[in-house]
Amino acid sequence: MTVDLQSGMMIRDVQLADRPRERLIRQGAESLSNQELIAILLRTGTKNESVLVLANRVLSSFDKIQDLKNATIEEFMTVNGIGEAKAVQLLAAAELGKRIYRKHSEGRYTIRSPEDAAAYLMTDMSSLSQEHFVVLFLNVKNEIMHKQTLFIGSLNSSIVHPRDIFREAVKRSAASIVCAHNHPSGNPSPSPEDIEVTKRLIEAGSIMGIELLDHIIIGDHKFISLKEKGYM
Repeated sequence: MTVDLQSGMMIRDVQLADRPRERLIRQGAESLSNQELIAILLRTGTKNESVLVLANRVLSSFDKIQDLKNATIEEFMTVNGIGEAKAVQLLAAAELGKRIYRKHSEGRYTIRSPEDAAAYLMTDMSSLSQEHFVVLFLNVKNEIMHKQTLFIGSLNSSIVHPRDIFREAVKRSAASIVCAHNHPSGNPSPSPEDIEVTKRLIEAGSIMGIELLDHIIIGDHKFISLKEKGYM
């Protein structure tokens, strides 16, 4: 049976074997489309539309499926048919997916290379609509003790204050730090401001005895290490 997912066909009108939940049980979750997986999370549609149509509208409201992981309750609720309860379900699923994706807990994840730092940060930072400046605080074994977003906004010397970063580093008894920020444009190439901020942090770290190991710029699922590029 072929189902027109754009029509108003109700889920009860779809043959039992073609319903997403039953297909997941029979064929596995990997056999389902993004639309069908969202339909399972939503559970029910609206008075006049099936849950499949509602799931399709959720997907259509975002440029790409990766954007769902950073959506807010308010953004989900702008979709016609999504109230607070369904928005909470979607938000909880997105957060659970992000936590599962992380291979290690913060206390045991070791930074051995720029790729390690980028892999740890990519899921959370690659699709943010604003620039976020994040600092990883490491112990003497280069294990992450703490991750914190310290600044939000365009990166420049007036917003990124070394004193705030190293005050937190001292508080955490960090041996070294890795800084990172994202470029919402998707292009991770460093700007003059990025390079200037990095130099200021290197100088401050030298005075404090807390080394800046790297400054990672996250783009659209790609990154640049300022250390590898010779800016440090």
